[in-house]
Amino acid sequence: MFCFTDIQNYHGQLKTGETTCAQAVQFYLDRIKSQQDLNAYLEIFAEEAIARANALDAERMGGKSIGPLHGVVVGIKDVISFKGHALSAASKILENYTAVYSASAIEQLLAAGAIIIGRQNCDEFAMGSSNENSAFGAVKNAADKERVPGGSSGGSAVAVQADLCMVSLGSDTGGSVRQPADFCGVVGLKPSYGRISRYGLIAYASSFDQIGIFSKNIADAALVLEVIAGADDFDSTVSTKPVPAYVQAIKQKQGTKKIAYFKETLTHPGLDAEIKSQIENQIEQLRGAGHVVEAVDFDLLNFIVPTYYVLTTAEASSNLSRFDGIRFGHRTAEKVEDLAELYKLSRTEGFGAEVQRRILLGTFVLSAGYFDAYFTKAQQVRQKLVDFTSQVFKQYDFIISPTVPTTAFKIGTKHLSATEMFLADIYTVYANLVGIPAISLPLFSHSNGMPFGLQVMSASFEESALLSFSNSLMEA
Repeated sequence: MFCFTDIQNYHGQLKTGETTCAQAVQFYLDRIKSQQDLNAYLEIFAEEAIARANALDAERMGGKSIGPLHGVVVGIKDVISFKGHALSAASKILENYTAVYSASAIEQLLAAGAIIIGRQNCDEFAMGSSNENSAFGAVKNAADKERVPGGSSGGSAVAVQADLCMVSLGSDTGGSVRQPADFCGVVGLKPSYGRISRYGLIAYASSFDQIGIFSKNIADAALVLEVIAGADDFDSTVSTKPVPAYVQAIKQKQGTKKIAYFKETLTHPGLDAEIKSQIENQIEQLRGAGHVVEAVDFDLLNFIVPTYYVLTTAEASSNLSRFDGIRFGHRTAEKVEDLAELYKLSRTEGFGAEVQRRILLGTFVLSAGYFDAYFTKAQQVRQKLVDFTSQVFKQYDFIISPTVPTTAFKIGTKHLSATEMFLADIYTVYANLVGIPAISLPLFSHSNGMPFGLQVMSASFEESALLSFSNSLMEA
């Protein structure tokens, strides 16, 4: 029977003839069918995946050299464009839209030999922390189907957790890869802002968004990052820095490191006592291994969530104005007297409650009389955070923290409280505000039976060091 552990081992099995790409695809198609109640996928590309698997098998058996992701079965979050396939952002307003081009990350996956098996459920327009905001129903956590998987990339996290694909691509605007990775007990990597092209990623908040990676181990995340990172003529914000050999980096021996943690993250009243205790134990273990681990004062902690939501909703208000019922997507069937009425009805019918809430909030903070009070002030706080972070990384190699204050909560328990839901992002939004890479590592288990992780952050474009250190923690 087919069994996946990591890409390197899978490639070894392909080379020795123990398995084939076609067998791998069939295994995942069967798994997806048997786990439909998780609602992780919105659409499966079964015929296409089988055909591609057969073609890859024929090429390999014909002696053609294989790509770095040859036969790797990948799921993609339903905010990443794949030409000729539906792209809805889990929203009714794009329910019947078909992508007219592929994201740069998708093109790179395909060029490396990957097989894309389907598009995965998420919070509508990537707005949410529980995957309950999808127009097509909530995703369930495979560890406990009464609990949320986290959001917004919940379907992508569950697909890796439940063996419904080998790796997934999600997007992370304020923790949307790391938080569901924490809730589902998998690796969730958000690279530096600009490390991966955003071309073909539906924009939520353009100065925050970044494509991220879900995997079962660090080596697979490193390999996928190595493939999809790098310069792109279609994205003016992507970095032109060379892409390091991340897979080689994680094999390098780790010396002792200087590690910071923010005192306020462990004394925050919203932090689960058991998570606090296990993170503190981890700090002592790191010290025992010879690392220097020190507390750093972070008096801006309580400002980061308001700052994040002021800025991201402002950007969302601008970005989502293109969904107007005119050029593409849902258009109201009601008879209207003028264009403004057509816009209002189409957007009211097409957007869900959470998306409407954030558009309204963003429009408010950008409005005359409030722009300086909210948007300008939030930008000033963001700059303070950037300056503070720069100083921290002059003294330390990494920052560690809990990923989320609690383990996965029950479906429906926080959905009606926007404040409670927003506070679930208190530890993750920081990395997006300052543009640094961050990863959630599935190191712990709670007495309630649910997994939870440790978040590790490094300076911008120091993914090599971050992945190497993370790998040493996972192995330990």
